[in-house]
Amino acid sequence: MTTARQSDGSSLDSELGTPLLNLDTVNGAVDYKGQPVIRSKSGYWRSAGFIIGVEVAERIAYNGIVSNLISFLTGHLHQSTAVAAANVNIWDGTASFLPLLGAFIADSYLGRYRTIVISSLLYILGLAMLTLAAKLPSFTDSDCKVTNIFTFCSPKLQVIVFFFSLYLVAFGQGGHKPCVQAFGADQFDERHPKECKDRSSFFNWWYFTMCSGILLSLLILNYIQDNLSWVLGFGIPCIVMIAALIMFLLGTKTYRFTVEGQKRSPFIRIGRVFVAALRNRQLTLTEIAFKDEAGNIVQCSKQFNFLNKALFSPNVSKQEEACSLIEVEEAKAVLGLAPIWAACLVFGIVLAQTPTFFTKQGSTMDRTIFPGFDIPAASLQALIPLAIVIFTLIYDRIFVPIARAITNKPSGITMLQRIGTGIFISVITVVIAALVEIKRQQTAIVYGLVDDPDATIPMSVSWLVPQYFLLGVAQVFTMVGLQEFFYGQVPNELRSMGLALYLSIFGLGSFLSSFLISVIEEATGKDEQGSWFGDNLNKAHLDYFYWLLVGLSVMGLAAFIFFAKSYIYNQKSMAQG
Repeated sequence: MTTARQSDGSSLDSELGTPLLNLDTVNGAVDYKGQPVIRSKSGYWRSAGFIIGVEVAERIAYNGIVSNLISFLTGHLHQSTAVAAANVNIWDGTASFLPLLGAFIADSYLGRYRTIVISSLLYILGLAMLTLAAKLPSFTDSDCKVTNIFTFCSPKLQVIVFFFSLYLVAFGQGGHKPCVQAFGADQFDERHPKECKDRSSFFNWWYFTMCSGILLSLLILNYIQDNLSWVLGFGIPCIVMIAALIMFLLGTKTYRFTVEGQKRSPFIRIGRVFVAALRNRQLTLTEIAFKDEAGNIVQCSKQFNFLNKALFSPNVSKQEEACSLIEVEEAKAVLGLAPIWAACLVFGIVLAQTPTFFTKQGSTMDRTIFPGFDIPAASLQALIPLAIVIFTLIYDRIFVPIARAITNKPSGITMLQRIGTGIFISVITVVIAALVEIKRQQTAIVYGLVDDPDATIPMSVSWLVPQYFLLGVAQVFTMVGLQEFFYGQVPNELRSMGLALYLSIFGLGSFLSSFLISVIEEATGKDEQGSWFGDNLNKAHLDYFYWLLVGLSVMGLAAFIFFAKSYIYNQKSMAQG
């Protein structure tokens, strides 16, 4: 009898080394009781359905907060536009970085299932406290004290409770986000031809349904927050997350839990490679080859050759164990992701503008849909998930079959080609945003509204539709491509961490956006006429900021193309097309 740990952190006692007689079982996976799973009764779309439903609910909750957070900060807490935008970016960036911590805990200790449950409880607690914070009274505008750093208007208790709750939600999301998607992809057996092919569709449909949830959130919750009550607007996401946790638990009996093949932590294994290579840095190596179990000669991959030095014991006299070829190749795979990750950061900066300056831009324009109804500025973000929902169907049903016929690849185009296409579309998006902002400012000048920050510019908000819609199309390419890329290019035990790395692109992108805003505001904010981000957007120069983003995006795209050309996919990805 052998003992093996599952990905949910529990122990499994079974004769895993013995060949299973039932051909319908899934190798390397067990059920919630630790028993071998029957393919026809577990995993696949039946389990993925539960998990996708959970993600939809979580996205409703998260976007119910982030999409209109700047309105709450500038309205309810009376912060300035620049300070509120920076606070939104810092919080959103933190929420996107914390998945690295959540993934580490899941991959090394608790496993994905338990991490999802615990983080969901934290999430629910944070949302409940956020609802309480919205219930607390705030001061009026006349009680405000404005400084260059912060605007103090609300009672200290409300501010403390609000921001504590906000970051508690971020911690909950940090454990929830990387594990749910990885756990969903785990329900597809990569050794089974049909399930392996459907796993690529899983990422497409994951994003499709997730954006459907975001669309509901932006259309309904933003309206409730702007027109009815912030308490109700924050309370509904709390109820939705409770329902999501119940739904996830209901699917427990159908889930497949991956059995870990290595007893040593994947982080320790990869870390050993870098340490050993550093200690052997003075060794001179030529081409290295080994024999596998079948006696075939296997050569080390040619990239990052300095890591091959880890294949030799750092200290022969102490009989220290050298790293294996598999461990070295795992380390190379992780290191190879770094240039791609870095090249995508500008895309993360561009996305950070949608809940901040895109929203403030729309709030100054004519938002009348029909007499008596003005669409909330934050609800314009619904155009992004709407574009994603529409274009995902086009991509999966039309684009992929056509591309597959041309390239003979199961996925139509490679993951990096998909990512690069989305980055290119994002460049066009920011160009359009800059041109629309110039048009908006010119309209304000023509109608003599430059000095009135509260005036509605007689320019239809429909001018913003192209930039929102194109950004949604860009996400179909880049976001889904990044998900599949970072999930498939890391060792199996690090897949939660792979998805966390993908999320950290947008976390650091938000931080960089906040940094840019702070630096530019410090440089230009001393003079209201020269400020890029003045509270009066009619006098500000938001178009300058957009043109800066265009330049950064072009440089980011050039760097991405350079690194993508030299990237070597792992063998598993090559086999899948």
